[in-house]
Amino acid sequence: RCLHGVHSDVRVMERVLDTAALLHWPVARLNGGICAASQRSELERLSPARTMLIEAADLDWRTVSSSALDDAKVCAGASGDLPRLSDVDLDVLALALQEGGVLVTDDYRLQNAYKNAGGTVESVANAPSKHVWSWEGRCVGCGATSPLSGDVRRSKNDVVGECRVCGSPVKVKRKTS
Repeated sequence: RCLHGVHSDVRVMERVLDTAALLHWPVARLNGGICAASQRSELERLSPARTMLIEAADLDWRTVSSSALDDAKVCAGASGDLPRLSDVDLDVLALALQEGGVLVTDDYRLQNAYKNAGGTVESVANAPSKHVWSWEGRCVGCGATSPLSGDVRRSKNDVVGECRVCGSPVKVKRKTS
């Protein structure tokens, strides 16, 4: 499994907060949360005013190690979610995997990757995903399907390659079986 930081001792599980929590939760509720350092620039881009407010929260800002980031890419590749995760998403996933805590996010791809790794998720505002999904490559031309490799390229439009049968684009689609 991909989850390395899970401990069986009795302790309060740490919460790794996605940017949605930083944007929408009251500042007091954020206290004690773990965040990736890369989220600061994302937060600044999305809401400069909220960024100033967040400075009052007792957050643990961490830089993600290259080994933790590699683990996150392996996990997201194994679940098929890698093509649609941003760099910041991967940093957040890496921290959650490293800490073995609760991942707080409304991002269904992040939820899916972390659940596939055996992790626990909590949603910010939306209902959490009820299922763990599996993904495959599906040709938009002939409909041929193929498993996604662990090193599948990242793509904002889900195009991850060309069909070996007809040469049309292959997109990431949820398995229907």
